[in-house]
Amino acid sequence: MRIIRGLRNLKRPIRASAVTIGVFDGVHVGHREIIGKVVARARDKNIEAVVVTFDPHPSSVLSQSKNVASLISLDHRLDLFRRLGVDTTVVINFAKPFANMSPESFVRKILIGRLGARFIYTGENFYFGNSASAGSVDLNRIASPYGVKVVLVSPVKVSGEVVSSSLIREYITSGELNKAKRLLGRGVSILGTVVRGARFARVLGYPTANINPHHEVIPPTGVYAVKVRIGRVVRGGVLNIGKRPTFYAPRDEEPDIEAHIFDFKTRIYGKEIEIYFVQKIRDERRFKDAGALVRQIKKDTGLALQIMNSMIP
Repeated sequence: MRIIRGLRNLKRPIRASAVTIGVFDGVHVGHREIIGKVVARARDKNIEAVVVTFDPHPSSVLSQSKNVASLISLDHRLDLFRRLGVDTTVVINFAKPFANMSPESFVRKILIGRLGARFIYTGENFYFGNSASAGSVDLNRIASPYGVKVVLVSPVKVSGEVVSSSLIREYITSGELNKAKRLLGRGVSILGTVVRGARFARVLGYPTANINPHHEVIPPTGVYAVKVRIGRVVRGGVLNIGKRPTFYAPRDEEPDIEAHIFDFKTRIYGKEIEIYFVQKIRDERRFKDAGALVRQIKKDTGLALQIMNSMIP
């Protein structure tokens, strides 16, 4: 998949494409429905499948709040787009000048003029242009005179619930991972960079990869059986999200994320890995000493192995 970070880096206009536009936070089943239709139409017409997404999140600009929580990071989104068969993703810097662009300019100059849109797919509640002043009806009004077909995709429901990023976020932060999984259409996961930690786990005999999740939404503190994707290799593991109360007094800082990967000794500092949450094993708690903690880690590891071995291949 080709990634264009900023329209100025699109050196030549795309000849013809099927396009969809949005943040696509989480790339959930509703997003996958839209992107799947774009890819299918592009393949049928022998044109490019294009996704237009934004960074930072538009809400952080429009609401002037710098702490808008995202389900997944931009890099995680891009990886999921690639897996869905997208040919080109254009990442637009969502700053004030872009936010103030008129709906007509966005459609004529960018979607049609630069991206060669022949088909535009959006959700029914899509809004765009300065102050989000235009909707799907306006999109069709502006684009149709140029021979562009606008296709509206209805919201997707799962178990009677309309799928949304905000609802998935609530499920993940409350620990309802199976509900979140149904709405995502995939397992709950985080993509993060392996960073150096305090190395306590290595001293205890269970070396871990310490993960910086780049502000992705994470489940509650606790110990989890997980799958870990490192490049194209997937291994089982056990992961702790927490503040290590056996060694530290309670703090208000962000919890640490540490994964012990089974049968893996390669140094992977600085690499990105994806963690899939399979099942929660227990809550985090404080132990009286290191010895008691090691005994519990051994139990956690054994249980995580049992969970992995019981899974259908």
